[in-house]
Amino acid sequence: MNAAKLVVDCKNAHGEGVIWCENRQQILWTDIEGRFLWTYCPTARRAKSHRMPDRLCAFMIRSDNTILAGFDSYVAILDLDANKVEKQFDFEPDNPFSRLNDGKSDRQGNFVVGGANESGDDSYTTSVIKIDKDLTVHTLIEGVTCANSICFSPDGKTMYFTDTPTQTILAYNYSPDCTRLSEPRVLYRGEGRFSLPDGSTVDDEGYLWNAVWSGNAVIRIHPTSGAIDRIIEVPTKNPTCTAIGGKGRNTLYITSSRQGLSEEELKAQPDSGGLYAIEL
Repeated sequence: MNAAKLVVDCKNAHGEGVIWCENRQQILWTDIEGRFLWTYCPTARRAKSHRMPDRLCAFMIRSDNTILAGFDSYVAILDLDANKVEKQFDFEPDNPFSRLNDGKSDRQGNFVVGGANESGDDSYTTSVIKIDKDLTVHTLIEGVTCANSICFSPDGKTMYFTDTPTQTILAYNYSPDCTRLSEPRVLYRGEGRFSLPDGSTVDDEGYLWNAVWSGNAVIRIHPTSGAIDRIIEVPTKNPTCTAIGGKGRNTLYITSSRQGLSEEELKAQPDSGGLYAIEL
């Protein structure tokens, strides 16, 4: 059966941003609203939470093993071992309603991360930025409501992105030295149960594994046709993000959220907010 199982019953308020660290041999993810960074070692089956000073929304691991951290309103360098946070710059300081949301490193170690509009008013928008390894910042996309699904093809020449309310995943031509993006092509148009694409990762064959918000599922999307190739059932309404890791890199990890669930839904899905996994 194509169904993910609970790995860590962490009951995150809003789990997100999951990545696999080969050096640490750990899965790392964030509970944005809980203000924790979580780590999980699949070999030891041991999870640990690390208290964050603010809402940690997305992050990447740098070559020196520190973390480039996208907090709600700023970007910082986080040394997890030393429990040290060094703020680098503010994100959209003139926009009080935006916060960082989803991001991934490209194949060269630049960090592409986008924001979310928290005003409840569609007239306010945010953006997607690229942070070079020297911390130079470029704005790649503007007019965004809720950035998600940022990830890159195996050759690094395509960047995937969705503004979740548009129900559409886009594919952009991408290079690590770009300062702007050209017009994209539409990869996937959501509909029905699979209408709200959230976070994604890419496998070695170039397929996207997308967590479907409010869909109880992760879908595998063909990188050319946009067709759904496989459906992974997730026993919680709101999967949020995906990563492939573990020994042999053959395990799909899935974060989830308790946000927006009613008391009845939480009773029916008590493991919501957990970390799930399935062997591929």
